Amino acid sequence: TSDYPTNATMGEITMMALEGLRVLDLTRVLAGPYATMILADLGADVVKIELPGVGDDARSFGPYLHGESAYFMSLNRNKRSMTLNLKSPRGKQVFCELVPQFDVLVENFRPGTLEKLGLGYETLRDLNPRLIYAASSGFGRTGPYSRRPAYDAVVQAMGGLMSITGQAGGAPTRVGTSIGDITAGLFAVIGILSALQARERTGKGQVVDVAMLDCQVAILENALARYNVTGEIPRPQGNRHPSIVPFEPFETQDGQLMVAAGNDALWKRLCDALERPELAADPHFETNPLRNTHYAELRPILAEIFQQRTTADWQTLLETAGIPVSPINNIAQVSEHPQVLAREMLVKLAHPVAGEMTVPGIPIKLSETPGALRTAAPMLGEHTEALLAELLHYTPEQIAELRAAGAL
Repeated sequence: TSDYPTNATMGEITMMALEGLRVLDLTRVLAGPYATMILADLGADVVKIELPGVGDDARSFGPYLHGESAYFMSLNRNKRSMTLNLKSPRGKQVFCELVPQFDVLVENFRPGTLEKLGLGYETLRDLNPRLIYAASSGFGRTGPYSRRPAYDAVVQAMGGLMSITGQAGGAPTRVGTSIGDITAGLFAVIGILSALQARERTGKGQVVDVAMLDCQVAILENALARYNVTGEIPRPQGNRHPSIVPFEPFETQDGQLMVAAGNDALWKRLCDALERPELAADPHFETNPLRNTHYAELRPILAEIFQQRTTADWQTLLETAGIPVSPINNIAQVSEHPQVLAREMLVKLAHPVAGEMTVPGIPIKLSETPGALRTAAPMLGEHTEALLAELLHYTPEQIAELRAAGAL
């Protein structure tokens, strides 16, 4: 069991890490909502601004639970929803009144969108000099591609990730999760927290400019390093590691087992566990560079050995020897994995319409100020009236007038 709470409920904790931080969330679909979800999970008060009658595009993405988008609900927990028409003069007025109440504004429109509405950073900075303005887009706020539209698959292709993903000799392959969006969301959070720390020293806000394409280049790690050093263009290599051997799945009697002997000491342990200690002493295989050089010779030897037992047998044997191994789990198996469950990485939230839904837990475990899953994703505009009253002290009559004017 854990020594500290994880995915705590509000009754279990007295303070959260980002408690008191107010975030104005203009994001939609994935990259931006993922970033603001992280902030909300860690205690920030995130107010999601949505288009009246339509809302976040993701509300129309399936699958659905009782008419509610599971996609949307998986990314927007712990947030409050307010509808506001930023193209309406009265809507803009309300928005400008809200900005001074917030520490952070997050948006993932194409660059220039808010400027066209007269709500760009320069305008908002005048309203709130301490505002952290975080913008996540396909290509960032500068450069020749700045105003181009982009989606995850486009930046995976453009950023080189697809070119190194897939089976050896096969077609370039998109990564199975939307890693272009998700890495942009993660880097946006890092940028926001960095800007908040700088604000503690300077008292001033700033722009956090995160591009999905930049993030893809940033995570190319050894592919880019290998190209710069050798001049050879990396290609898909299937499930093997390009620099470490053995570091790939092997066929067993009844399935596959991922084996990761990440250094020479683990390689020796692996050989002992396979009852082939002579392999570790073989001058062709003694070190990792040698194993890479003689990969075509080594791989068939190991493949023949692994086919002699079941996946479960090998897993038990190699785990006992301290070798990192795992079967290739499907999503159903991940959902039942004892380590995943022990770390509370699958949590049930009750939604007023959709009912109970399982969502990922919080991966950041803080010992003194843990995150909390406080509320399910909001209904469209669920908190509009309450937020106008709380933040701007609007009366019911004033709110009714805003609705009549098409602002809400």
